[in-house]
Amino acid sequence: MKKKLTYKSSGVDIDKANQFVRLIKKDVAKTFSGAVLQRKGSFGSLYALDDKKVKDPVLVSSTDGVGTKLIIAQKYGVHHTVGIDLVAMNVNDILCVGAQPMFFLDYIACGKLDPKVLCQVVKGISKGCQQSACSLIGGETAEMPDMYATDEYDLAGFAVGVVDKKKMIDGTKIRAGDVVIGLPSSGLHSNGFSLVRKVFSEKEQVQMLRELLRPTRIYAKELMLIIGRFEVKGLAHITGGAFYEKLTKVLPEGLCFSLDRKAWPVPGIFRKIQSAGQIEDREMYRTFNMGIGMALVVSVKELAVLKNFLKKQKIRFYQLGEVIKDRQQSCILS
Repeated sequence: MKKKLTYKSSGVDIDKANQFVRLIKKDVAKTFSGAVLQRKGSFGSLYALDDKKVKDPVLVSSTDGVGTKLIIAQKYGVHHTVGIDLVAMNVNDILCVGAQPMFFLDYIACGKLDPKVLCQVVKGISKGCQQSACSLIGGETAEMPDMYATDEYDLAGFAVGVVDKKKMIDGTKIRAGDVVIGLPSSGLHSNGFSLVRKVFSEKEQVQMLRELLRPTRIYAKELMLIIGRFEVKGLAHITGGAFYEKLTKVLPEGLCFSLDRKAWPVPGIFRKIQSAGQIEDREMYRTFNMGIGMALVVSVKELAVLKNFLKKQKIRFYQLGEVIKDRQQSCILS
């Protein structure tokens, strides 16, 4: 007689998934703002947009993951920081338009649902949302044994923010003579790990594990303070493509960035990567953030007041260089 099959016997445990949802409930609730609407039986997540705070609201969205940094996290059993990375990679992007983060959703795909592991991941997501003043209003956990190995999982996130249409930051006001200010990164963030894993042996990865898995810095609080007081003409989240592609996205035609590489200290981890892999300078500055996670373009007229403000707020920064006239619409690193 043929054995009767169930969803559980095929590798998907609905009861365990329900248990996981119950376990993460408190961490998720920590992120809620008053705009989150909880309605029993709703198949979608609800968030009330307050049009009194923003006159002409424009919604800004982003979706991203953590990349192959997850391979190192899973290989060595460190799961509590990658959730912060997930939020950061999305929130930092919408900040570049001047948007205030509102809500976040996550997608977790795994081979076999392990509540202990995934609870650590969600704690990180919750922590990242709290750092961003962003509500974690929904998500999906998919157990797919035929797609992923038993102890393997992948992450994706989706963030939405709001900005007044007249206050959007898009780079169109950038002019020659404007100044570039950089906010330091917390390390590698979540880019270049495919190269990192080729450069370092397993033994070296273990030795540098804390540095490699240090979570991506979230710039929400600092940027909201700055944007509310100063005219920021351009913002760039320095991720893959880094100084040659991500930074230059904000440039109007006929302009170029001229940056002094000696203007900021490059963290040791990047020197180790470059030395171990015999990597050329241009490749390093195209792949990694090299110590700068967010760049701002401001008028030279506002520079002194801005620098004084940043010092008072104890926000670390570096004056990286300036905008110059050049048809390349690129970045010159000297």
